[in-house]
Amino acid sequence: MPPIRSRSSKDLIEQEGRLLLAIQAIKKQEIRTIAAAARTFNIPRSTLRDRLNGHAERSTIRANSHKLTETEEESLQKWILSMDSRGAAPRPSMVREMANLLLEKRGTTLVLSVGENWVTKFVKR
Repeated sequence: MPPIRSRSSKDLIEQEGRLLLAIQAIKKQEIRTIAAAARTFNIPRSTLRDRLNGHAERSTIRANSHKLTETEEESLQKWILSMDSRGAAPRPSMVREMANLLLEKRGTTLVLSVGENWVTKFVKR
């Protein structure tokens, strides 16, 4: 069963535009309060307040459930492309082994490892 979405992506894009306009109006002091700006631009007051306090949009934030850091993922991606350019495209088991090696070399006391489906999800990203 597909997830239930309360809004279409078009509505969210429009809301993002209204948020930017509201932030601009507050910064130019055309509107004095967050509540008034939220009412004027028909956006949630809490979202506007969060954005004014420096919170980023959810779609741009990296999830915190990743086992590898961005740098480790980039180096893994470069390794995969390097192997592929040499005509030896790595199999999923090889990619998983390399990811586990990166985690092992990190030097944390807790030994982490990636799961069986991790490679598939990594490729989708």
